[in-house]
Amino acid sequence: MTTAHTHPQVPVPFPEFQAHQPEQKRDRVSASQVIGELLLTIGVVLLLFAFYESFWTNIASHRMQDEAQTRLEEQWVNPRQAKTGQLGDAFAKMYIPAFGQDYQFAIIEGVQEHQLLTGPGHYPGTQLPGQDGNFAVAGHRVGKGAPFNDLGALKACDAVVVETQTEWVTYRVLPMAQDPAGRRGEGAGCLPGQLNERVAAGDYAGVLGREITLPGDIEVVNPIPGNRSTKVEPGMEGLITLTTCHPQFSNAERMIIHAVRTEVTPKDSSGAVPDAMKEVR
Repeated sequence: MTTAHTHPQVPVPFPEFQAHQPEQKRDRVSASQVIGELLLTIGVVLLLFAFYESFWTNIASHRMQDEAQTRLEEQWVNPRQAKTGQLGDAFAKMYIPAFGQDYQFAIIEGVQEHQLLTGPGHYPGTQLPGQDGNFAVAGHRVGKGAPFNDLGALKACDAVVVETQTEWVTYRVLPMAQDPAGRRGEGAGCLPGQLNERVAAGDYAGVLGREITLPGDIEVVNPIPGNRSTKVEPGMEGLITLTTCHPQFSNAERMIIHAVRTEVTPKDSSGAVPDAMKEVR
């Protein structure tokens, strides 16, 4: 009798074991990964924008400012080439000795963005350098040449000197204090007695050397800042008002600097400059 050969049976896994075999993990993108990628992308874009605003626009503005100063000096040598009051044209130079001997900017007529890209801009409708009333000038604090980056460092009595074709006009930053005694003390070092008293306790007692305000506060450029009247009355002092964004990298507020005229010196062939130009910190 032939004996049948049996093959050993291959063990079959238990059904329960088969049912609970772990499935191969599928690649899934979680919400946190998506948010992370978006934040990274936004961060890169913001860094590129900050680089553009604070570096690249400076290069373009410095070039435009150099060209404006060159044209202005040519006009002063050849007055027949001068164009008075044209938007976008330079008509004066500004110096702030406390910021160093190399601080100088041609002042441009107009305060639109393309005008401020060239340099500090004169508010049309406000007074001109040396005149009674308020000569108001706006400038960028970050990027675009940043002419007003350091305005917050100015102190009472610091000089702001404006050069025109025919004269030098020296302004002194008004006191920062609000009480008469404090204002009188701060102004004593640079303001003549009668002017100092007018600034301390007279009709200019409310005009601070530096203030922070909102963008809509247009009264800061009026003939007497804070006064609603836009009319220049006889006997008014000559002021310069500098405006810029505040804080840095924001336009939520405005930093305002007010200075009062203390000296007007005609230019002559000797090339002499006011003593205030030597007050370098």
